[in-house]
Amino acid sequence: MSRLSPNHRASSRKSDDAYLRELGYEPVLTRRMGPFGNFAISFSVISVLSGCMTLYGFGLNTGGPSVMLWGWLVVGAMVMFIGAALAEVTSAYPTSGALYYQAEQLGGRKWGWYTGWLNLLGLLGAIAGIDYGAALFTGALFNLQWGFVPTPGKIMVIFLCILALHLALNLFGVRLVSILNSISVWWHLGGVTVIVGALAIVPSHHQSSDFVFGEFVNNTGWSPLYAAVLGLLLAQYTFCGYDASAHLSEETTDAQVSASRGIIHAIGWSWLAGFVLLAGLTFAIQDYAGTVGTAMGVPPAQIFLDALGVAGAKALLLMVIIAQLCCGNAETAAASRMVFAFSRDGALPGSHLWRQVDRRTGTPRMAVLLAVVCAAVLALPSLYSPVAYAAITSINVVGITPAYAIPIYLRIKNRDRFRPGPWNLGNWGVAVGTIAVVWVVFVTVLFCLPQTRPADGGLVSVETFNYAPIALLVVLALAWAWWRKQGSSYEVPAQTFDRSAATYENEVV
Repeated sequence: MSRLSPNHRASSRKSDDAYLRELGYEPVLTRRMGPFGNFAISFSVISVLSGCMTLYGFGLNTGGPSVMLWGWLVVGAMVMFIGAALAEVTSAYPTSGALYYQAEQLGGRKWGWYTGWLNLLGLLGAIAGIDYGAALFTGALFNLQWGFVPTPGKIMVIFLCILALHLALNLFGVRLVSILNSISVWWHLGGVTVIVGALAIVPSHHQSSDFVFGEFVNNTGWSPLYAAVLGLLLAQYTFCGYDASAHLSEETTDAQVSASRGIIHAIGWSWLAGFVLLAGLTFAIQDYAGTVGTAMGVPPAQIFLDALGVAGAKALLLMVIIAQLCCGNAETAAASRMVFAFSRDGALPGSHLWRQVDRRTGTPRMAVLLAVVCAAVLALPSLYSPVAYAAITSINVVGITPAYAIPIYLRIKNRDRFRPGPWNLGNWGVAVGTIAVVWVVFVTVLFCLPQTRPADGGLVSVETFNYAPIALLVVLALAWAWWRKQGSSYEVPAQTFDRSAATYENEVV
């Protein structure tokens, strides 16, 4: 459906920085990322070895194998519609602000303001979800190696250490981030190949195709239909974060095309790799009940242990953990650029701090710090609630997915205002965008609902409460309050405005 418009040759003759100035921003970030690096960051953030693995246990209880496999195919198709529509808008507006800048240009200042706050919530929730998942898998590895007992407190300590690692790596600059993301692509593809290959060859017993594609399991306490749609969270959470290509566009060469292609290619390759991974894991289950109730707290680790033994399980766990660390590092980079861009337009409390750029590395270091600290706060309920991790992943979905849909909706509503970039959908733009928006409305409502029913049969309890909608309401309330106080000075520049370089001279430190 995508095509390059006839004026691409003319537009490509303009430098990326010149076009950014036309959009109203003086370039202050360093363009050290090529097209592959841009694709790599979205592929790394989607990370099938993070999303699929960390929510695999959730999937075993909410629909089981059939929902995981068929749900992956359905959700992947819907996400491709969202990605294509978003890629079209990104080609027209390749800035670090990405979604909120697009929404402002197509709908006005308030649209941009609330889109930015939703996008920020989703990105911060993604860091928390990815790094907490990596902590869970690290705890499982420590359990196999040293008999480590993965209590919530110990997992929280590991989680904070991982956050500190990603903080340090992102302070070194985008060149290191780009190198790590490029390595991450091959690590993910190689990891899926090795894991699926080992699980296919080594075990003497495998589940049947009827089991893998037809077995339905409902341990939620809710109706089968409700459990089945809840099971879509595994795929929908995994297919988040591809807006990273847009957020890094100000650091990418030929951004109008590279960022759009990065989004589409990342979704497509993840769709294929994730299906292969889920099928490989599910065929290799030796004991379903034992896998669900594993003492390690990570069902895929139990599958590795039952199918391959201790040594094989350790090796595959280490491979998964490295992939998850790459994913979290990439997400930290994307979220920090969103913090930087939003602060650049004065939309966050303390914006003068978060928009500072380090002169040596060309990195918004304070924005990186803020993103990491906020992610740590979002994960704190995991100390007290056994279902908090699913809520963290829901925060990612209910924050970032509506933020994807808003610029797409505005592109449809105000189609006469939209001027396509070199990567566009042509006459298919409105149809693709409409499908994308309808799907986003569905999943946003779905993942604000309770996910597990209390044992006493009630609707909700402290232990089973889904606090994702509370986080959403808090952020929207904060956005509303800050708009009342600061909104009058919030000004995403018009496309024709050429902001002076002197504006940021005192912000580069």
